[in-house]
Amino acid sequence: MNDHELAAHLASEAGRILLEVRESGKHHGKDLGRAGDAEANALLVAALRELRPDDGLLSEEEKDSPMRLGKPRTWIVDPLDGTREYGEGRSDWAVHVALAVEGQPAIGAVALPALREVLRTDRPSSMPPAVATPRMVVSRTRPAREAELVAEALGAELVPMGSAGAKAMAVVRGEAEIYLHTGGQYEWDSCAPAAVALAHGFHASRIDGSPLLYNQADVYMPDLLVCRPELARQVLDLVRELG
Repeated sequence: MNDHELAAHLASEAGRILLEVRESGKHHGKDLGRAGDAEANALLVAALRELRPDDGLLSEEEKDSPMRLGKPRTWIVDPLDGTREYGEGRSDWAVHVALAVEGQPAIGAVALPALREVLRTDRPSSMPPAVATPRMVVSRTRPAREAELVAEALGAELVPMGSAGAKAMAVVRGEAEIYLHTGGQYEWDSCAPAAVALAHGFHASRIDGSPLLYNQADVYMPDLLVCRPELARQVLDLVRELG
């Protein structure tokens, strides 16, 4: 398998395992999230270490190693993005598998297991038609004030949703036009979604318009914008003005 195929295959397999864990009925509440995370992570880490032994690896569920910083290629994975939604039996959670090349989100796949869909960088789809009233996906539990202000200025409809991957893929799938996040994330939260969004022709950047950079020593990423390209400048200008 090439890198695109591997990313998609691993995201799909991790998603299958997560569904099996959830449907087994053996785990409940927070224990369900921990069990699913652990099993999906074990699959991803073992496969990448076997199939891409020379590459770096960064996983939310694995102890970080500074050795990845000297690698031109580093796999960045989130075995279960949206643990709360997964545990509640919802569909808005995801699996992220990405490859950063020289810091760029070059290759990736985002599985939406409950929807039986994997979005990937090597199979871009046509961009959905624009709509009259833009929709902005925001956190179900803690919508960012900046997003609310931008939505108000745009006249956009707020759409509460779960995981970061689900929100970014809602834009790619045509269920929303804007995903603006300012509440803080980590590299594994956005690398695969950003790679997929960019490959499908969407805009993905920091909220000051600067590029998203990965495989950094500090993996914290404060903010993210994924949106239709024709809306990017307007949203970035509003963030600056309202900020």
